[in-house]
Amino acid sequence: MKKLVIVGCGRLAGIVADAVVKGLLPDYDLVGVYSRTASKAAHIVHKMQQHGKPCIACATLEELLALKPDYLVESASPAAMRELALPALRNGTSVITLSIGALADETFYREVTETAKANGTRIYIASGATGGFDVLRTASLMGNTTARFFNEKGPNGLKGTPVYDDSLQTEQRTVFSGSAAEAIRLFPTKVNVTVAASRASVGPENMQVSIQSTPGFVGDTQRVEIKNDQVHAVVDIYSATSDIAGWSVVSTLINITSPIVF
Repeated sequence: MKKLVIVGCGRLAGIVADAVVKGLLPDYDLVGVYSRTASKAAHIVHKMQQHGKPCIACATLEELLALKPDYLVESASPAAMRELALPALRNGTSVITLSIGALADETFYREVTETAKANGTRIYIASGATGGFDVLRTASLMGNTTARFFNEKGPNGLKGTPVYDDSLQTEQRTVFSGSAAEAIRLFPTKVNVTVAASRASVGPENMQVSIQSTPGFVGDTQRVEIKNDQVHAVVDIYSATSDIAGWSVVSTLINITSPIVF
């Protein structure tokens, strides 16, 4: 059995915990969780204990890593990913991350890569609300490749960001156009998938991103388009909620231990 821990105990972490309880991840024991909101960590621990599965809520990241987990699921934030990635990798713990935006920084990306290599560990990038990473990487390896990413959100999904104003409630508008690197700096928790798609293809500086706000729209549309001299591929995904991101972590964990990898 592989030891599994989670950092960030919100809705997406709950999906992973439920998958353990339901037997969808039979190769893993969820042994610990950590959240800056203690009540959220306690909720997951209680759920696990109700099903006879030992799990503890840790007060610090150091306490969590002292459990010597094989894998750490990060479902917190890019800031949390920056804090935990290097200590986890040095601890012999591989990381499955949803906050891929942290990897837009080239210096941090190189440091993570080198640390993982030196310690025999890995960073697994969960697909979140997008996909087609295999096609993106294949096309980019062929050379002479361009890629772009389109994201459609409702205005309420942009509240709390620099681009939001009340006129978006009645007016459809492109609120951002630029690179994936620029997008994640402006929307640090909203467009992690753009960085994931760019890391699988042309890189954060070269992936062109546009974000459209549509009045009354619920959920997210993520469209990745990649072209070269021989291939033109479009991956178009609509998700009504963020649940697909949690399930993408479950899928990644299954692939890690599966003899057949999709």
